[in-house]
This record gives sequence, C-alpha cells and structure tokens, in this order.
Amino acid sequence: MDDRDFRYMQLALDEARLAAEEGEVPIGAVVVCDGEVVARAHNRREGDADPAAHAEFLAMERAARELGKWRLSGCTVYVTLEPCLMCAGLMVNARIDRCVYGAADPKGGALGTLYDVSHDARLNHEFEVASGVGAEESAELLRSFFKSRRQRADRNAQA
Repeated sequence: MDDRDFRYMQLALDEARLAAEEGEVPIGAVVVCDGEVVARAHNRREGDADPAAHAEFLAMERAARELGKWRLSGCTVYVTLEPCLMCAGLMVNARIDRCVYGAADPKGGALGTLYDVSHDARLNHEFEVASGVGAEESAELLRSFFKSRRQRADRNAQA
C-alpha cells in the first residue's frame, strides 16, 4: 500500500458522495490501469432499477469498454466497501491484478470477511487485496446515509 492507494481511494470516495446525492447507497469505485484512471462509477441500483448496478461492477464494465478488452489484467479496482460475491466474482472473471477497498462488509464481504474469493485455489484466477484504505471515511459515509434514511422513515411514520 502506498500514497497512490490513498489518492485513488479519494476518487472512489468522491464517487460515493455522488451516489449519496442521488439517493443511492454511497459506494464508489475507480479502476486504474498503468497508473491511469480508466473508469469511475458509483452505485446506480435505484436509478437504473438494476440489481447488478454496484459501483465496482459498473466501473469494471466501463474499464473494459474503455480499454477494448474484457481481461482487466494490469488493473486495480478501488472501491469504498468490500465487494460482495457478485462483484468479487466479476473481479476473478475479469482477471484484475488487485482490489483495494475501504470498509469491510460484515454482512456480505467476499474478499476476506465472509468469504475470500480472491484467493480460492478452486477458481481460475487469484488477485491481491488491500483492505482498510480510507476505511473510516467510507464507513462514515455509509453510517450517515443510513442514519438519515432511518430518521426520514421515523418522521414519516410519525406524520
């Protein structure tokens, strides 16, 4: 882990803030290849009515289009929350080199918390994982978002 990880994670956090502004769960992602940001995305499940519109999934799709190839070898995915099974599976299938994530996800994390898809010898690809980069800021964005939602729901219930 180095200073570049923190810099790229800040870009992912910017994407997470955009998601929150749109009423989406604040998760953001950035794909970096050869030191260059090739794709950015944030959660769009509500806006797109798409269960697969997770930040890192969208960012990897955009990176593949930008690079003109489905194999994202040489790429690192930065995401503010530990990826779920779907997104970790896409990382395996896309052959990424590395994933850097912020906050761990105790309810769905698939890169070490509940599962570890990144180092499962039964799969056809393994990749490096760095966790905890920007973890507190990532977690605070999520806490604030869900606290605001609960307060809004409480006010609506009282009305």
